[in-house]
Parts: sequence; C-alpha cells; structure tokens
Amino acid sequence: MRPKTTSRNKTYRKKNTETTEIVRVRLPKEAERELLAVVDQRLGGSRLRVRCFDGLTRIARIPGKYKRRLWIREGDTVIIIPWEFGGDEKADLIFKYTPNQVGFLKRKGMLSILEDGEEF
Repeated sequence: MRPKTTSRNKTYRKKNTETTEIVRVRLPKEAERELLAVVDQRLGGSRLRVRCFDGLTRIARIPGKYKRRLWIREGDTVIIIPWEFGGDEKADLIFKYTPNQVGFLKRKGMLSILEDGEEF
C-alpha cells in the first residue's frame, strides 16, 4: 500500500483577488427604463424579491440566458427592467455588480439612497 500524502494538491495556489485595474461600471440607462435594485430575498424558481431605487419592491425574474451564468445572493446590487404590464410588481434582472463596482458606485454617490447601516 502507498502511504497517504499530507497535502492533497501541491500545485494549488490562491488566486490574487485584489486587483488594481480600472473599474468599469455599467450604469442603468433611463431611456431603456433600467433601475438599480438590491436583492432582498431569493424566492426559488429563478425569482427574487428586489428593493428598487424608485421605492417599490418587485419580484424579479432571472432570464434563461443568465440562469447558470449569474449567481445572485441576498444583498447583491443589480440592474432590472420593469415589465411593460405589471411593471410595478414584476421585472427582469439583466446585470449584477461586482463588489469592486459597488464600492465605486458608493464613492461616486450613486448608491447614496441606501441607509448607512446597510452593507453589500
């Protein structure tokens, strides 16, 4: 029998998570009725409850092309598009901000609507 090795994968190295690159941020386009929102709750079945920056709470749907590619958690900042009919209640999710992008938006004052105690 071969002896067990003490370290499983010797070639494993941590990825460098801190980058000093320029942060490019996608902003919501008002002409296309896009809104900033924060995820309150995951409801299952690719549906989320989001709190929008216009003061309404909507049920957002993750479209099929983003289902496997876009992993959403509570507290994430996202861009949504309200539906043409039932727009005060339902919306489609189209973009998720990374933590670096959220920090940039906070520094620029785009997320100043949020309460001070809230963190992403």
